[in-house]
Order: sequence, then structure tokens, then C-alpha cells
Amino acid sequence: VQLVESGGGLVHAGGSLRLSCAVSGLSFDEWTIAWFRQFPGKEREGIVCTRRDGSIYYDDSVKGRFTTSTDNTNKTVYLQMNSLKPDDTAIFYCTAAPLVRFSWSYCGRSRVEYDYWGQGTQVTVSS
Repeated sequence: VQLVESGGGLVHAGGSLRLSCAVSGLSFDEWTIAWFRQFPGKEREGIVCTRRDGSIYYDDSVKGRFTTSTDNTNKTVYLQMNSLKPDDTAIFYCTAAPLVRFSWSYCGRSRVEYDYWGQGTQVTVSS
């Protein structure tokens, strides 16, 4: 199993980035992909995840600015990040969990609920 993130970098406030998470060894029929971030010195926290009913949870801090999408053919999950702020500066991770672990109305937002992780990609937003 491999999850490989790419697309991070340095951007000015107000700019955009698109993160990619290339997934191998897992089926999107059985596994769900979420996005986490980690601020320096802080715990990793879930910001985007997909419930079993297909609806997507967005943390309030990113709602309206970040959007996730999936390319099933290329087995890649994207995180489009718009209107970036300096407070968004963090390492971003994609991660995978079995779909059946979550309920129809809930998806995991803590690190322990996920099994496989990418290596992380740094996003730095300058003011």
C-alpha cells in the first residue's frame, strides 16, 4: 500500500494550491481517503473526510475554501485549496481507512482512526 502526496509548496496569501494523493494497493470501493494537517508542534488533525453516504465533512476552518475530489481511473485524490491564508501553513497528509469503519453520518477525524498514511507535503502561505 502506498499513498504519495504532491503539490505542496510556497504560495502568497490568497493564492491556491492543489494537493494530490496517488493511491496504490487499495480499492476505493473499500477504503476512504481523508486529509489531515499538522501545524508545527501540534497534533495531526483531520480536516476533510468522506462519510459512508458519500457526503463530505470539511472542518470549519477550510469550509468554502478547500474541495476534495477523486479520479477513480488514476486512483488519485485531490485537495484543491483556494484563498489560502498564512494560518493554513502546515504539513498536509492524506490517509486511508476502511469504509466500514465509519457510519453513514460520521467519518474519522483523529489519527488513530486511519491505517495508512502518505509522507506529507509542506504548504507554506506567506503574508
